[in-house]
Amino acid sequence: MTAATLHVLRVFTDASGRYGNPLGVFLDGPRFPLDARQRIARDLGFSETVFVDNATTGQMQLYTPLAELPFAGHPLVGTAWLMHHLGQPAQSLNPPAGRVPVRHDGEIVWIAATPEWGPTWSHIHASSLAEVESANEAPDGHDHVQLWAFQDHDEQTVRARTFAPRFGVREDEACGSASMILTRQLNRPLTIHHGQGSEILTRPLSNGIIELGGRVVLDTSRKY
Repeated sequence: MTAATLHVLRVFTDASGRYGNPLGVFLDGPRFPLDARQRIARDLGFSETVFVDNATTGQMQLYTPLAELPFAGHPLVGTAWLMHHLGQPAQSLNPPAGRVPVRHDGEIVWIAATPEWGPTWSHIHASSLAEVESANEAPDGHDHVQLWAFQDHDEQTVRARTFAPRFGVREDEACGSASMILTRQLNRPLTIHHGQGSEILTRPLSNGIIELGGRVVLDTSRKY
């Protein structure tokens, strides 16, 4: 296997470019045999790693350290941003789950999909913001869960944490797929302050589709 370029991004940063969920992206996916990808994702240790097999069609595969996923939010937002940043903008991406439209609105990258494509996250509505802040692991009986509470009086700003030992991720700094399900349940646009300081934006569209958006920064591109 010849050397490839690993792009390391942070997805769903705050307005100053801080925080965000780390993501590994290989735009030259065909360099990697299918039977090597899960091992590479486990060795890298990001909550998700992306292999883009065709930049023109947006064909891609997504892996957590323990499993391949048909769809996940922050890998698609990050990959869409990276391709645009490198002069290869895509109008849609195509993970195993299906076609995902992409749009750019200033510094915000948006994707749109049905939440059913992602993992079936559990959600716990915490009794207070303090309960969310003090959490340090998945509550008993849950192995992939989003703990959340409203942060303002108009109930459009949410504080959330996500724990996912099922996927080999103790805490996911910013989880798009869980936030899409929460948006579907609440049926309103949300600004979600996630993890240690990340920011996720969501909007319900028609026919159960949820739009997911955020800011992205590139930390490094290096040979792998």
